[in-house]
Amino acid sequence: MIKFTVYGEPIAQGRPRATTINGHVRMYDPKKSRDYKNYIRLAASEHKPEKLLEGPLSMKVKIYRQTLKSFSKKKKIAAEMGNIRPITKPDTDNYIKGIKDALKSVIWVDDSQVVEIHASKWYSENPRIEIEIKELLEG
Repeated sequence: MIKFTVYGEPIAQGRPRATTINGHVRMYDPKKSRDYKNYIRLAASEHKPEKLLEGPLSMKVKIYRQTLKSFSKKKKIAAEMGNIRPITKPDTDNYIKGIKDALKSVIWVDDSQVVEIHASKWYSENPRIEIEIKELLEG
């Protein structure tokens, strides 16, 4: 099992952008998404396996977003305890897309290997993403 934490405010994968160069359309990640993927790669590289994982994988992700400034003290405590959860955008799957892209060629060969995902969003005074990857036995 590989477990690591990416500290700082989580950033969801932004919509791809397009530009035209000499009549050819080129798609690219927004800068914020690209920078955050590089940050995830850096954090993951400290836990990189000797050989990239190749079989089916399970991934568990806990996304801890910054507690809202508008919350009262009482509400902040409730959020920290998990009694209030973020139900606003960005969607959980948009966080997952960026994480999976970032871990390609660092932890696994291709993100299509992830056959099982458990993801959750929480509030915290200590924003971060906790990632856990398990190899699943085949056959």
